[in-house]
Amino acid sequence: MTELAALTTIKDLVRWGVSRFHEAGLWFGHGTDNAWDESRLLVLSGLSLAWETPPEYMDCRVTESERAAVVALLQQRIDQRIPAAYLTGHARFAGLDFIVDERVLVPRSPIAELIANRFEPWLERDPVRILDLCSGSGCIGIACAYAFPQAEVVLADLSTDALAVAEENIEAHQVQDRVEARWSDGLDGMPGERFDLIVSNPPYVDAQDMDGLPDEYQHEPEIGLACGEDGLDLVRRILAEAADHLTEDGVLVIEVGNSMVHVMAEWPEVDFEWVPFKHGGHGVFVLSAAQCRDHQELFQASL
Repeated sequence: MTELAALTTIKDLVRWGVSRFHEAGLWFGHGTDNAWDESRLLVLSGLSLAWETPPEYMDCRVTESERAAVVALLQQRIDQRIPAAYLTGHARFAGLDFIVDERVLVPRSPIAELIANRFEPWLERDPVRILDLCSGSGCIGIACAYAFPQAEVVLADLSTDALAVAEENIEAHQVQDRVEARWSDGLDGMPGERFDLIVSNPPYVDAQDMDGLPDEYQHEPEIGLACGEDGLDLVRRILAEAADHLTEDGVLVIEVGNSMVHVMAEWPEVDFEWVPFKHGGHGVFVLSAAQCRDHQELFQASL
């Protein structure tokens, strides 16, 4: 009996994948953070089973053709270092399923936790208009549409490829009546418009971090990751213009990840509120519309 022929159950395949992933030294950071969850995700997907499949199913036997298909999928993850979400075509974010491919980043922002908490305590009221700036797949904005069912949401991105994926997700979630995808270079595509909530996960990876990214990140669009020597080229523009696009009591939320050190060094005078996350993540700050107005000249001077 060959090694693969000994893999007779779903559980066998998952365990085999975990061992091979450890041997290959894969990087996990695109939806899962460990070899077990990554292997389980790919095995279940390869068998057309949902992530929520009951544990008792794991002892079910697989056919030869199923085993071959799953092993091929696991091997592709190893050989090509492709993130699992691109192999399955889907990713979970904020408890929702989103279509993803290599035109967009894999959803993984800690902003999902803020959405689940409806941006408390920063929002004083339910937002009427929400902007998801640098929206990629549209996961943040569409999740916001679920959290605030009366709100109008704009998904804005510079990449037409990303907007095409966002349109697919708008249709998949049946939110066309309240969510639109729009091309915009930063806030340039929003002349005269104001929003109660602007949420942005822009490209923010600095040059040093870009040089050290694991192979898995090379499959993601660079336009969604890199943004200048300190990662803040676009963030500077957003901060300089945010006051002109927020309502009187609006709120600005921006993720900058590891580039938070550059934000604090660039604007030491500004009292950025850095969000503490219970479920992991860092580098997300919140500013009120009043703070954006008070510091607008300072932000503009940094351009």
